Amino acid sequence: MTEAEQLEHARPHPARTIVYMIVSFVFRLLQFVLIVTGTAVGVATVAVWIGFPILLATTSFVRWSGDRERGWAGKMLGVPLPPVERRPVDGMTLVRRWATRLSDPTTWRDLAYLMAAFPLACVELGIALASIVLLPMAIWVTPWLGWLHGELALALLGPDRTKRLEQKAERLQASRARGVDAAEAERRRIERDLHDGAQQRLVAVAMSLGRAKSKFDQDPESVRELIDEAHADAKLAVSELRDLARGIYPAVLGDRGLDAALSAQAAKSPIPVDVRVDVEPRPPAAVETTAYFIVGETLTNIAKHSGATEAAVKVWRTDGHVVVEITDNGHGGAEVRPGGGLAGLADRAATIDGVITVVSPVGGPTVIRADLPCQW
Repeated sequence: MTEAEQLEHARPHPARTIVYMIVSFVFRLLQFVLIVTGTAVGVATVAVWIGFPILLATTSFVRWSGDRERGWAGKMLGVPLPPVERRPVDGMTLVRRWATRLSDPTTWRDLAYLMAAFPLACVELGIALASIVLLPMAIWVTPWLGWLHGELALALLGPDRTKRLEQKAERLQASRARGVDAAEAERRRIERDLHDGAQQRLVAVAMSLGRAKSKFDQDPESVRELIDEAHADAKLAVSELRDLARGIYPAVLGDRGLDAALSAQAAKSPIPVDVRVDVEPRPPAAVETTAYFIVGETLTNIAKHSGATEAAVKVWRTDGHVVVEITDNGHGGAEVRPGGGLAGLADRAATIDGVITVVSPVGGPTVIRADLPCQW
């Protein structure tokens, strides 16, 4: 997924969540016992110096377990948990290294997560075992519990608030740059279409009218033909200007919304396209416009390059996002390449902090998904 470092995450798959809950219980129990026992024994024997290496080993175990949990939760629950930045301890003595680790906030956040995870794991184990038997619980309850666990992991094991703000600022800066590039590309496209289309037609109209004016008195019949020619060119220019205006912002989108606009797009496709739209309440205009052009450009690419015989467009609203999913039964193999059509879609989505995901194994099918936030 592009921009995978984003802090939001979707609900995990039920089967992966069940496996995560069952397997994690064993690790949670082991971690809880070792941490509590190591801390208790270390504190009790610190007066005779034996406690120091025990506490040092316990601290290292807490940090090691926190790192393992980041990878495990990220893989099974789909939570974006990048490696945490810890305070450097290279070149320090053993005591100073331990003191630095104790003063590092990430150590205490790891400890807080591991201590909270054990009682949570006891509850999750029961729910996971019940979900194996009860299908409704596996479909609806387990994914939500997995999502809540992911939120806990994100809060305690993820970047701190300052780091999150820095990452958000970096994403917004990159999004702004890509938005400027996309706007410049759109400007050049409009300029090219005007120069090669309507402008040429209007020049032809002017030339035909000029020739008609010069022959008005000498050859009335030729004047009639020239006026007819100018009239035809004028109608073509109006049609091209209308198409250009529709490409900038289609009237049907503003008047009737995404459902009607996407259905109109699908009707023009050379292959059958099934359209399903459910986005009530109506999203912001910027989201509608982005979704409209993503679908339009994707359907054009499908017709030209995929070899598909049918396609489907689904648009729905969930968790403050509008999700656009385009599927085709073509030969697959699509990927995001710099300067390619899919990269252009990603740039367009990035203008509103959206994300494009492409799944296209060789042999198909191809699924292109856009997650577009309704607030940014």
